[in-house]
Amino acid sequence: MEGPLSLALNLSSTAESVSGLVCGIGFGFALERAGFGRADNLASIFYGRDFRVLRVMFSAIVTAMIGLYFLDLVGFMPIGNIGLLPTYLLPQLVGGLMLGAGFIIGGYCPGTSVVAIASGKLDAAVFLSGIFFGSLGFMLSYDAFAAFHDKTQWGRVLLHEFLHVPSGVMVLAVALMAVGAFWGTSKIEAIVRRRIGGAQ
Repeated sequence: MEGPLSLALNLSSTAESVSGLVCGIGFGFALERAGFGRADNLASIFYGRDFRVLRVMFSAIVTAMIGLYFLDLVGFMPIGNIGLLPTYLLPQLVGGLMLGAGFIIGGYCPGTSVVAIASGKLDAAVFLSGIFFGSLGFMLSYDAFAAFHDKTQWGRVLLHEFLHVPSGVMVLAVALMAVGAFWGTSKIEAIVRRRIGGAQ
């Protein structure tokens, strides 16, 4: 299946593969430079000490969102060309909670564990093997989970359509939410660091 950028630029399959590889390497490099190749940096968000994970990922989300909004607005990359997985509300909520628990326990998410392995972290290799065996176990026992897996199917859901607001309003709301999150987390970090300093 062709990606939206390939459709917009009419890229060949070879050019699409090369561009995907280059973007993937660049993304991995950016994650490593942001400190996402270390479990302690990633897990510190749950202790209120360091919210770099939130800042970097929220910045990436908002940048991509604004870019896609304007590309769709000018007709260069219609939002309809972007593949979205259907929403299964209840199974995805449970899966999200399990992912979050794994993040807290292991200190990585699937993507950052690959970045950490590339920089030689043994704990990331253990974490990724857990993902592999967990995924294999789910695949082999899928029939037992099939009924739950298909519950509460909503189909393709876009937030602005779900809330019945213009897409531009939703873009502005998410951008403002990001600014608020950056401000709020900086305050939390300051409080936690004062308490740690006082305890020492």
